[in-house]
Amino acid sequence: MIQYLKVRPLSDELEGWRVKIEAIAAECGLDFFETVFEVVSYDRMNGIAAYGGFPTRYPHWRFGMSYERMSKSYAYGLSKIYELVINTDPCTAYLLEGNETVDQKLVMAHVFGHCDFFKNNFFFSRTNRKMLDTMANHATRVRRYQDLYGYNAVEEFIDVCLSLENLIDIHAPFIKRTPDRSSERRKEDLPDELIGDHEAVPRLKAKDYMDDFVNPEAFLTAQRKKQQDEIEKQKRYPESPQRDVLLFLMENAPLTSWQRNVVGIVRDEAYYFAPQAMTKIMNEGWASFWHTRIMTTKGVLEGGEVIDYADHHSGTTVMHRGSINPYKIGLELFRHIEDRWNKGRFGKAYDECDDMAERANWDLRTGKGMEKVFEVRRHHNDLTFLDEFLTPEFCAEQKLFTFEHNPKANEWQIASRQFDEIKQKLLFQLTNMGQPIIEVEDANFENRAELLLSHRHEGVDLDAPYAHATLRNLFRLWKRPCHIATHKGEKRVLISFDGQKIAERNFGKAA
Repeated sequence: MIQYLKVRPLSDELEGWRVKIEAIAAECGLDFFETVFEVVSYDRMNGIAAYGGFPTRYPHWRFGMSYERMSKSYAYGLSKIYELVINTDPCTAYLLEGNETVDQKLVMAHVFGHCDFFKNNFFFSRTNRKMLDTMANHATRVRRYQDLYGYNAVEEFIDVCLSLENLIDIHAPFIKRTPDRSSERRKEDLPDELIGDHEAVPRLKAKDYMDDFVNPEAFLTAQRKKQQDEIEKQKRYPESPQRDVLLFLMENAPLTSWQRNVVGIVRDEAYYFAPQAMTKIMNEGWASFWHTRIMTTKGVLEGGEVIDYADHHSGTTVMHRGSINPYKIGLELFRHIEDRWNKGRFGKAYDECDDMAERANWDLRTGKGMEKVFEVRRHHNDLTFLDEFLTPEFCAEQKLFTFEHNPKANEWQIASRQFDEIKQKLLFQLTNMGQPIIEVEDANFENRAELLLSHRHEGVDLDAPYAHATLRNLFRLWKRPCHIATHKGEKRVLISFDGQKIAERNFGKAA
């Protein structure tokens, strides 16, 4: 792995193109942070990409594994990283040394689209723009822990934390799920005379004149404390399900100080990268939308570069069999939105029109397309983007369909071309970034300080090997048996790990 970063500034030719393309992007309405371009060799590019764009990150074997995979893929001609841009202020972008000038121009135009998206999309509004420095601080702390507690101990603990890094609440930066009730007066905070002491505290039976002797104040105080202890024991914690499992573990698991800090590091970085996963289609689509416009309509392409540009652009946006290309879907959907709003294909009249010929030729010349795509770029993520703007016409144009495995023919076949089914499947894959929704249900399950999590079942069962591995790693943090309530088909089950073995049993009634 790289221990330091060798970069060099742009050549005079590329610097000239950078200035020109930046001016064109600004004229088009893009608003971005200052963007610094640096040129690196392919092995350095692979090293930076292996670290997720941050070569200052803490040391861990998974970064080395990513580097080896990328290096071999490049050496065998299977893949090539043309650009890498980091969401910081200023933005840092890396260009691959040795690329043709047309590729570098395309990448610069693409990068300015990304930088505009980073700055203006709502879901990036809470990200740490100084993450390069933050990750360097994280790396310093991790190395200090390795010196103090041993490299293997720290790395193995990081392994556990990384296996749980998807157990966060991706909407937490924008939604306060637990209201502040500190100003509310709870019943147990009220004085006995307002609650009614005779109802709150059990008394021994006695005649009125003997009550002070049979139920002295010391006895009532002891009974009151016993009753309060029972109330606290029966009270569920947390009071409501908590989706940010990493935060709950960081605050409540029996961890040492350095372990708690490592959980916090992994959690901070997971939240930093979450918006990128939530907007992959939009982000790449927006950058592709603008690089095509800048390259083909603003005089950036020179005569001999057209074929090379078309070849490389088509290679990026091609749809491979059985997969969704975010570059292609995002680009075409932004174009579709621009065309719809330029022609007025929205609103009550258009939605209620049943004449297919009239809909196909509908053109009110409203010219609101560019205004609309900028509005969409600001307010949406992939899930809401497709939910609101995916149309039957778009699915037909792009030849989208669902597919499933036919066991009789032993091959994957087209299952449906129906718009509703295509849309439902796409939205399902994008919900919670395609990860199962897991919540902390009870930290004192069955009154034994065991951890109960619940899986929000959406028609797909948990992958058993992953569920078992997750429970084992949760146990390493919680140090008590851990459980997850889920469904297998119609049956509700509880999967448990007690530190020795995985067990499974029926659990309550199926929903």
